[in-house]
Amino acid sequence: MKFYGWNLVAVLFCLDFINMGFPYYGGSVIINDFMIHDIHMSASTRGLGFTLLNIFVGVAAVVVAMSILKIGLRATFVLGSAIICAGSLYMGLVAKTPIEYLIMFGVVIGTGISFATLVPAFTAVARWFRKYRGRAMGVAVSASGFAGLAAPLLGKVIRSHGNNWRMGWLIVAGAVVVAGLLAFLFVKESPESMGQTVDGIPPEQQVQASRTDALATKHPWTASQAYRTPAYWLIALAGIVSTFPFFLFVAHWTRRLIGVGFKASDAELALGFLTVGTLLGRWLGGLLMDYMNARVAFVLGLAVYFVGSYLAIAAMPGGNGLWMAYVAALLNGAAYGWAFTCVGTMVAHYYGPAAFPKLYGTMTLLVSLLASPAGLVGGWIFDAYKSYTPAFELNALLAAVGIVAIMFAGMPKPGAAVGAEAVQAAAR
Repeated sequence: MKFYGWNLVAVLFCLDFINMGFPYYGGSVIINDFMIHDIHMSASTRGLGFTLLNIFVGVAAVVVAMSILKIGLRATFVLGSAIICAGSLYMGLVAKTPIEYLIMFGVVIGTGISFATLVPAFTAVARWFRKYRGRAMGVAVSASGFAGLAAPLLGKVIRSHGNNWRMGWLIVAGAVVVAGLLAFLFVKESPESMGQTVDGIPPEQQVQASRTDALATKHPWTASQAYRTPAYWLIALAGIVSTFPFFLFVAHWTRRLIGVGFKASDAELALGFLTVGTLLGRWLGGLLMDYMNARVAFVLGLAVYFVGSYLAIAAMPGGNGLWMAYVAALLNGAAYGWAFTCVGTMVAHYYGPAAFPKLYGTMTLLVSLLASPAGLVGGWIFDAYKSYTPAFELNALLAAVGIVAIMFAGMPKPGAAVGAEAVQAAAR
């Protein structure tokens, strides 16, 4: 039987495109822009909904990890699509007040996205791949970036129907039903469930030494063991400080450009380059993780933030300023996408697929909670300094913190192995 792993990656790509792309980009960026003309609310309330969504993607991640272990990957994906569908139907048919928006969009849809995207997708890849894990992860979770590019089409549909934003949410509900069916029919729990092996490599070749052995553990770590290693918390710190700059950039980049004199249309296009950057970063970061030391690949990605932050500060109208704005967005997106793939791949490489759901669920919770206030912090900085320059300098500083953390996050050794080495050293 042909190895199913790459077919599964294609399925995960489609699920990411629908379950993340439609409600996250289509909902928060497109549909809600029309909604605020009907459900009147302040800009801060609208922003709070987006913040709540990001928070609950993380808050629910721990429960998602438990769901994967209890009911399996396929059922978790289907449950996530069902939750998004319920929230979208409520938004499309019932919602009339800001509080309903906050609860259904921020809490319910955010929870559904958590069940239907990151943790189960990365867990599936961790189970099916070892040698090609990095590139598989980079591809599987990159589709939402394409959805970000396609989201304006949803806006055209809404405008062509009299700015009917409720129809937009009904389109989202219908799309996630398709995602649920795809998950039910085509998501497979593990290679063993289909009589296959990891990477599709025959068992006799699995035991042969390869370059992957230096990159990924074969030790069956438990989550409790992993929590006691410094490397796990250093990776988590790097994940937080690589996500915070991206959230800050998304929240304030168009405002910064318009504020210094760029046209609104150019600012919106510049934000589109950010989406393209995340795609390139996820693919490149995943590919490099399969060929080089994880820490080196991660540091290279974080270093891109330095150039991106400098260009974000320097971009001004006139001359090559617009292209600097485009490149700044591209590089900031690439740095985030690169680091995003590295975080998931590094956890899987260091601790293996068995412990991965709990470990990555916990890490997603930490990253979401601690990085989500980035937009608020960026606003505070602008209010205090009347400039976004200190905010982008903060982004570069956080990237430096991430580099230091990752430099010390060497692959941990199992306690038994460390003990054996200590005994041998004492004997010598």
